[in-house]
Amino acid sequence: MSEAEKPELEALQAVLAAEHAAVYGYGIVGGRIREQRRAEARSAYDAHRARRDTLVREVRDLGGEPVAASAAYALPFPVPDSAAAVRLAAELEERVAGVYSDLVRASDGERRGEAAAALREAAVRAVRWRGGSVAFPGLAERADTGAAAGTNATVTPASATPTA
Repeated sequence: MSEAEKPELEALQAVLAAEHAAVYGYGIVGGRIREQRRAEARSAYDAHRARRDTLVREVRDLGGEPVAASAAYALPFPVPDSAAAVRLAAELEERVAGVYSDLVRASDGERRGEAAAALREAAVRAVRWRGGSVAFPGLAERADTGAAAGTNATVTPASATPTA
């Protein structure tokens, strides 16, 4: 692997880790969401699984060993009901958009276009879940919302110490 490919591989690994976390998180969402939004949650879950599987192949194609999913992840807040599940889904999408924005910056060509499309899809899903949007999806430092500012890129693995 060339030195030029290292930042791209690191960004791909970060996106893969975020997709692992999103798949886990949507498992929680699906168990708590009301019936009216269950199809939307299932669609997002399937989209994240498909992206995750594609990313595993892309990491291998660059000569990397794909980052493994954690056995469990610490959620950013308790999810006891449907309203919290909706908030979690929006948070997952915002975090995924953030790491895709990093991949857009680190890549070029076809991969950059795919990353931009994934960022857009995550931003659109976040808007649908939250009911509103931010000016710069995926860029927490430009967002005008307290929830997006300063968040981790992924749901925290349960074995890690959560940050404030």
